[in-house]
Amino acid sequence: MESKAPLAHLLRPKSLEEFVGQEHLVGAGKPIRKMIESGDLSSSIILWGPPGCGKTTLAKLIAKLTNSDFVEISAVNAGKEDMKKAVNRSRLNNTRTILFIDEIHRFNKAQQDFLLPYVEKGVITLIGATTENPSFEVISALLSRSRVFVLNALTELDIVNILKNALKNELLKKYNINLSDENVSLIASLANGDARSALNILELANSLSEEKIEKQNILEAAQKTHLRYDKNGEEHYNIISALHKSIRDSDIDASIYWTMRMIEGGEDPKYIIRRMIRFASEDIGNADPQALVVVAAAKDAVEFLGYPECNTALVQTAIYLAKAPKSNAVYEAVLKAQEDIQRTGNLPVPLHLRNAPTKLMKDLGYGKGYKYAHNYKDAKVEQEHFPQELKGKKYYNQKK
Repeated sequence: MESKAPLAHLLRPKSLEEFVGQEHLVGAGKPIRKMIESGDLSSSIILWGPPGCGKTTLAKLIAKLTNSDFVEISAVNAGKEDMKKAVNRSRLNNTRTILFIDEIHRFNKAQQDFLLPYVEKGVITLIGATTENPSFEVISALLSRSRVFVLNALTELDIVNILKNALKNELLKKYNINLSDENVSLIASLANGDARSALNILELANSLSEEKIEKQNILEAAQKTHLRYDKNGEEHYNIISALHKSIRDSDIDASIYWTMRMIEGGEDPKYIIRRMIRFASEDIGNADPQALVVVAAAKDAVEFLGYPECNTALVQTAIYLAKAPKSNAVYEAVLKAQEDIQRTGNLPVPLHLRNAPTKLMKDLGYGKGYKYAHNYKDAKVEQEHFPQELKGKKYYNQKK
């Protein structure tokens, strides 16, 4: 199959009627369709969803159907100069310009800050695409000015429909592609909700086939059934959540499974161990103080060995954490103290707890009345350590 561009690019939908999936956004009466039909676009739009779900296609359709100038850049290799060119282009053309930034989560804070005044003044309409949770990766000032639309991974039926539509397309008819319904379904299952991946598999499988695309051609094209684990995307957060909850519930086998899902998906082992360190203090705490020691040792093993040798250390640690007694007393203490601090602000340190290195400070009462613990039996002394407003507060429940 000869083409100057990938099949996924050549067959990109040119209307909402050709667009497959995301009915909750583009169906009749749904928010993006209503926005397009009215022509009243938000000054900033964030499209958040997994790879191959239609973010770029949707952005292009929004621009086309609202008669907007479309400027596309990728945050992977673009910078402020590229954004300045888009802004200047908008000013010169005196038309609505949509600046589409793919992988906007890769822009740092300064780059995102740069966009703010132009978004606020309506110089450009920003559409950012991201596979990562914008709550974590888009600065709050920009996020507060944006409408966030969540796109879902395409279903296998969606992928099947995309493939069948592709086979009917005039661009492909001349190749007389012979593909059974069974193998259409096979490609759809291998694509893991990613339309781009499905069309890439079809294109390569056709080049590997002779008269008919066989199952083996498809498997070779896909190389292997890749796990849907985009370590920069939503599944990243879903799986770490599943691991954390499995360990918390002391489910050893599920803890092993989710740890291995992350490992096999290519997750950074340092990220996995960081989350386990957090778990050791949040969900185990002093119910088993050794848990934090074990995870710290595993951290050294991860840094020393790296993949693939460190996989056993990660699984060993997951098993230990799952088996350990659980207590969230430390975590609750953190939350309670944090709440009081946010509520009461910078309360002054009681005078008797302050050091008095100068005469003036002594004259002001710094350190006056302080009881030195080692002057008392068992180094235990009764004195107030809280600011007056928090006198008698209890944060830590040792029984938990």
